[in-house]
Amino acid sequence: MGKLEGKVALVTGGGTGIGRATALAFSREGIDVAVNYSRSKAEAEATAAEIEGLGRKAMAVCADVSDDAAVRNMVDQVATELGQLDILVNNAGWTKYVPMEDLEGLNDDAWDRCFDVNVKGTFHCSRAAVPKMKANGAGQIVNIASIAGLIGRGSSMAYAASKAAVISLTKSLAIVLAPEIRVNAILPGVVDTRWMVGMELFMEANVQATPLKKGAQPEDVAEVVMGVVRSDMMTGQNLVVDGGRTL
Repeated sequence: MGKLEGKVALVTGGGTGIGRATALAFSREGIDVAVNYSRSKAEAEATAAEIEGLGRKAMAVCADVSDDAAVRNMVDQVATELGQLDILVNNAGWTKYVPMEDLEGLNDDAWDRCFDVNVKGTFHCSRAAVPKMKANGAGQIVNIASIAGLIGRGSSMAYAASKAAVISLTKSLAIVLAPEIRVNAILPGVVDTRWMVGMELFMEANVQATPLKKGAQPEDVAEVVMGVVRSDMMTGQNLVVDGGRTL
């Protein structure tokens, strides 16, 4: 397990999909994990129980990442119950499928929720985590963005714009938090998660446009997160995990 054993991680949106796969990957490396959720309580508790079954400490903790006060309370709770906070994975996200050409269909509510969760939520969690990490002398943040932020296409125009903002935010945070805290982002292409339910045609079209002709599983993304966490010489980077979709 090496240098990661005994570290503590907080994974937002950690009960399902990429978050769940990442939380479990952490536990296999000897990391204790706080699994955040806003609505998926049962899934988060099940993930925490599975982590404990692997011999690590775990907790499920509720907070809407768009709520700054709730986030600060969550981070305090994690640091108190698990003893510290070394790693933050900003995985919680929100989207609503609106065809790119349907400009009138993309209302202010969708814009606001995308940015509140995907961008402000990433900032809220990062800001709250910084004092805990600096108290330990080091830490790292991994943001789950999307290739939508690079190519301007995705489940909606608002979603693509929000993920472009996360890419920029990653660089800004990496600059201001160095050298104690490293900040990187992972940019997946299409990933087979519950977000794809009902969007099978969308997923298949993207798979067919991908050189490797396959979509990613959550575990594929979690594996790259682990690589970033293990590295000591990487910050401010945005790593694409898309099977070649952006080529």
